[in-house]
Amino acid sequence: MKPTPFCLLFTLLAAPPVMADMPSCGSGHVFDDANGNGARDAGEDGIAGVKVSDGMRIVETDSTGRYAGLGGDAARTVFLVKPAGYAPASRADGLPDFWRNPPAGAGHSLRYGGMAASSCRDFALRRTPPRKAGIEVLVFADPQPKSMVDVDYYRRDIVEPIAGTHGAQLGMSLGDIVNDDLSLYPAMNRITAGLGVPWLHLPGNHDLDFDASRDEDSLLSFRNLYGPDTFAWEEPELVFIGLDDVIHLPGQKPAYTGGLREDQFAFLEAYLRDAPRDRLLVVAAHIPFFDTSKVPGRPSFRVADRERLFALLRDFPRVLLLTGHDHTQRHVRHGAVDGWHGAEPLHEYNVGAACGAFWSGVKDDAGIPDATMSDGTPNGYATLHVQPGGAYALSWHPARHRERADFTKAVALHAPAVLRQGAYPAWAVYANVFMGQQDQRVEYRIDGGAWKPMTKASRADPRMLAENVADDAVDALRGFDRSPEATPSLHLWRGTLPTDLAIGAHRIEVRAFDAWRGEQRASTQYRLQAAAP
Repeated sequence: MKPTPFCLLFTLLAAPPVMADMPSCGSGHVFDDANGNGARDAGEDGIAGVKVSDGMRIVETDSTGRYAGLGGDAARTVFLVKPAGYAPASRADGLPDFWRNPPAGAGHSLRYGGMAASSCRDFALRRTPPRKAGIEVLVFADPQPKSMVDVDYYRRDIVEPIAGTHGAQLGMSLGDIVNDDLSLYPAMNRITAGLGVPWLHLPGNHDLDFDASRDEDSLLSFRNLYGPDTFAWEEPELVFIGLDDVIHLPGQKPAYTGGLREDQFAFLEAYLRDAPRDRLLVVAAHIPFFDTSKVPGRPSFRVADRERLFALLRDFPRVLLLTGHDHTQRHVRHGAVDGWHGAEPLHEYNVGAACGAFWSGVKDDAGIPDATMSDGTPNGYATLHVQPGGAYALSWHPARHRERADFTKAVALHAPAVLRQGAYPAWAVYANVFMGQQDQRVEYRIDGGAWKPMTKASRADPRMLAENVADDAVDALRGFDRSPEATPSLHLWRGTLPTDLAIGAHRIEVRAFDAWRGEQRASTQYRLQAAAP
């Protein structure tokens, strides 16, 4: 008789660990670290009911805080699911101390060293003091430095401007922490740790050990510093599930695809069975769950894996997907055609890149590249605000933003400087609304007149086309790399400019009604000039 999924899950969770003679961190304790020193001192009791996992199986601590039965495969990282109301200790490098890599390590012959030998210490958790309801999360996608020069751009452009001033309690990087050079990890980690909040890291396709001969070993160097590639983390307002969704395909072109492994599905099935449903469930990964492939018959994310994941998420009342990878920005609402059969469309926010267009473009007075992405979105970072009950708000923050009338934190405008009075009205103002969605309300007016709707435009942002033309027109590079070739923007609106007004300057105002920030405005001007044939 074919076993039911429940029976399979019960067998998986109840089965004794295999390869038990090999060293692992499959047993230990979770304790209440009352003095916050990370070590268990006299009088510090164990914590019952904490979930601990090896990325496949999940067990809970008993009344003494003890867990056992994990890590039968000696290469598996063991981690705890951080419970709401507690915080883990910090490692020496500033990362949250919620995992244990296997004692023997693995992949020592890999170019970047693989996973070093580790120790199986008990897990320390300390109770967090009461805080105001609601949580803010910093979300970075694709910092992706290729050298220490780019690491310095990341420090000066993204991190230092908000260090000590942001209001976040948690942070997450959605992969491509570096651009293939894994020796840059420690430098990147030191900089990010300066933000002073627990920081979670997911791997991207540029975080792989490309000399690994199989997918299972392709993140050993990543895991050496950043811990598990798949995990869960709980806060009173939300649950984070972080997923490695990059499948390494050694010897193939491309050398990866989007998808999930069987051990990840085992973890998801075990965890989601009784995961909290009274808060927002955030599933974060690197490669988008929607299809970005330009090759027919070769989807960018394995269709069967997406449908299987979506089936596991279906009964949760509030779900948000966060992804990176594309170096553009968009919102996607999944429906039946994508395998989602929930009561409401499933929202995926594909976050713009911290490095923008790979740290390209003309440098400013501080020596930092423009880095605007091909769809006209400035490089930067996102924030996620979550309230009790799961209501959430998203914001995009351009890096080192300098407010201008025509380039605000939410909207960038492009309009011709001058038009001929009486010319056929074929020219327009364009509004790139960085967080714009398909049904967004965007309006404009001239000289304080009546507001008129702008039309969604399926074309490249003229600001990026102008950069392309400027790069083409010179015989020397204007920066280390040119700005990217402009691509059609999914958040661009157009409003025709009238030419039957008086000669002289005319003020253009644009307002966009953001779903979370409310009304956002920007302004510019154009001039009408008399001309003779």
